[in-house]
Amino acid sequence: MSEVTAPSGATSPVAPVGLNGRLPLSMIAAAVLWLCAFSGFFVLSEPAPYDLLIIVSAGLAFLCGLPMPRAIAPMIGLLLAYMSGGILASTQVPTFDRAPMYMAVTGYLIVSSIFYASVVAHSAQLLRVIVYGYVAGAICAALAGIVGYFGLVPGSDVFLLYGRAKATFQDPNVFGPFLIFPATWLTYMILTQPLRRGVFAAGLLLILVAGLFLSFSRAAWGMIVFAMCSTGFVLFLSTRNPLMRLRIIGLAIAGFLVIALGLMAALNTDAVGALFAERAELVQSYDASHLGRFARHALGFMLAGERPLGIGPLQFYKTFTEDPHNMYLKSFMAYGWIGGVTWIVLMAWTLARLFPLIFQPRPTRGIAIALFVTLVGHAMVALVIDMDHWRHNFLLIGLAWGLFAQEAALKRDRAKAARRLS
Repeated sequence: MSEVTAPSGATSPVAPVGLNGRLPLSMIAAAVLWLCAFSGFFVLSEPAPYDLLIIVSAGLAFLCGLPMPRAIAPMIGLLLAYMSGGILASTQVPTFDRAPMYMAVTGYLIVSSIFYASVVAHSAQLLRVIVYGYVAGAICAALAGIVGYFGLVPGSDVFLLYGRAKATFQDPNVFGPFLIFPATWLTYMILTQPLRRGVFAAGLLLILVAGLFLSFSRAAWGMIVFAMCSTGFVLFLSTRNPLMRLRIIGLAIAGFLVIALGLMAALNTDAVGALFAERAELVQSYDASHLGRFARHALGFMLAGERPLGIGPLQFYKTFTEDPHNMYLKSFMAYGWIGGVTWIVLMAWTLARLFPLIFQPRPTRGIAIALFVTLVGHAMVALVIDMDHWRHNFLLIGLAWGLFAQEAALKRDRAKAARRLS
């Protein structure tokens, strides 16, 4: 991995095949990174292929000299504090039967964020490789969800859970949000790229939207609407070209009509219509019932105020019959006050530093927009979903901090150039 780095944040292009016919290390690194991001779509069981690939790839990369830039030090510090809070909270668990493994998973996910941030910091080219791998994996997952929901091949019911598409994940509520970042990036491509590339991106986006819809995840439904509208709004706001603004409005209307027609066609199917009517209710019975989701949130935060060290991983359901279904409550309960505070600070800091980048004229601007919009959506749905061990969430955080490191290197280069000219 050390050969793919470039000084001062410069893009390090992937080298061609050598004259001796052997692949250079940079191309092998690109292939491995693409495969890591791609494999994130397959989590039917644990450990997943993604887990093993990340552990091996990150381990080899750091052993071979992949540096960690100073710009990602705040992320590393906060993630280590988060981990420390979890270790302290584990001392509150009566038996250590599951807590050590839970914290080990948290630890490797933290390593994955540091790995992605370090790679992206030194190569914008590899950032795109990671994004392409993620998008390819998301397409495969969406297709699996569609095939499973409509039973297009024998045995495809393995991609369903309670009549909802879960695709190659264990839970529809993870499958749906996994598709948000690729869908947002494709929306950006449709709105900014030439028509030919835009049509291809639109076809891929329709596959993702179809799979996401069939997950019947209310959080994912809200996130995709927010993501697509926010992407269009940012682009509309940041351009003064009347033709570009007209293009954005026209494509938005066309996209809305296509999705609306597809939704109407899907709802004509009895099974889809019935489940949609059930899931479309804003408040479900299990949300507002006695010791339902909202009651558990209130009681849980009251308990968190009394337990600075938390109650430890995987303990909440033993008291309240179910998991928190709230990432912020989960952080305070499973990682103590240290973990709860550091998670909030990490997300707020990441979003605050991403926001200026969505308006900067950089080659990576589309990725920055997709990251910002997706992470804002994640921060909102974290109020009703646990995402502590979502692999793609740690990937997105790593990519964001890698972009910050690129920006810091660019500023250093400009400062050096200015000093030379003065």
